[in-house]
Amino acid sequence: MPEMRRPLKKAVLGSILFAGAVLAVAVIAEAQQPAKVPRIGYLAASSPSLNPSLREAFRQGLRDLGYFEGENILIEYRYADGKPERLPELADELVGLKVDLIVVGTTTGARVAKKATTTIPIVMVNAGDPISNGIVASLARPGGNVTGLANLSPELLGKRLELLKEVVPKVSRFAYLTSDSFNAGSSRFLDAQAAAKALGVQLQVVTVNLSNPDIDGAFQVIAKQRSGALVISGGPFINFHRKRILALVQQARIPAMCTVTLWMDDGGLMYYGAHTPDLYRRAAVYVDKILKGARPAELPVEQPIKFELVINLKAAKQIGLTIPPNVLARADRVIR
Repeated sequence: MPEMRRPLKKAVLGSILFAGAVLAVAVIAEAQQPAKVPRIGYLAASSPSLNPSLREAFRQGLRDLGYFEGENILIEYRYADGKPERLPELADELVGLKVDLIVVGTTTGARVAKKATTTIPIVMVNAGDPISNGIVASLARPGGNVTGLANLSPELLGKRLELLKEVVPKVSRFAYLTSDSFNAGSSRFLDAQAAAKALGVQLQVVTVNLSNPDIDGAFQVIAKQRSGALVISGGPFINFHRKRILALVQQARIPAMCTVTLWMDDGGLMYYGAHTPDLYRRAAVYVDKILKGARPAELPVEQPIKFELVINLKAAKQIGLTIPPNVLARADRVIR
């Protein structure tokens, strides 16, 4: 019997060594497998040239967190070029690519992306009112697959009216230029009407129909209503045609408050609102958390924390307007 034990021990030892070798090879092979590079879908209603600073702010936010495009993260860009009707097709493309996450910049984009997928996480960047639009259940617990940043400060439009009234104190009729996707019955707009009333101002909505857009006709309506000041809403269509709108603003010599910051570099008179590049930079934080396993349903929707007032003195001069010193002193940025 003693003679039998030695070969048996050798056999057992050999089996252990062989198993260890197989395990070591498997570990090495696994270590040599390239890590999966996450792929992000970037869905925008605008065009690539409309406001590259926002896209760059998002990429900078990713770099700050250790993500470098083309190296350890990939971004699939899809632009609707100011045509909201193209968004569903583009969202379906991103879903078909099986991206890990979709980033959208507007309320419309978030709504379209959510319709395209209920499983791929969606990060909205600058949504107007995601609750009333049915995008999230609440800000604290969004539910579903959408979270991100919402720009829904109820007092924002009222503050814009207040600033515009300070610039043109004698004007009592304001126009609000928007597209037909605007919800005039929303609580946000009702709050604005209340603010206008408190300022002694009548606020008339002038709508551009997306199916048959007539921007020149909209300005004829503004002139017919004898509006002395204008608030220009955002939205993909309005933003895409901003240069024509600003040309008509200058032609009519009407002071206008812009609600999207990119208008200012194209000749807008005033902007007050969120510091939009900061929203895009903060969107990268959501991307990082989700890629690390966080569930969108449990990530609270955040609101802007940085606001800015921008005034364009060149635009003021073109329409013969003098900006009061007390308003100019409060500006975060002045274009001269």
